[in-house]
Amino acid sequence: MNTEARVRNPAAHSWSKSSYSSNEGGECVEVAATGHAVLVRDSKDLTRPHLTVTPARWAHFVRYAAGF
Repeated sequence: MNTEARVRNPAAHSWSKSSYSSNEGGECVEVAATGHAVLVRDSKDLTRPHLTVTPARWAHFVRYAAGF
């Protein structure tokens, strides 16, 4: 579910995986920041659509997740 307009050509962006992720499989996501959006995708299946959120919503999520 995208909350913002889809970003054209997501492959053109620099994607980052969590430093907590290993290369042994498992459940990982990757993120890429653009000038107006943060893209989130499943690192195991790059053919699936990405999630697009505003930088403010991403910051809110990160603050929330850091509380756990």
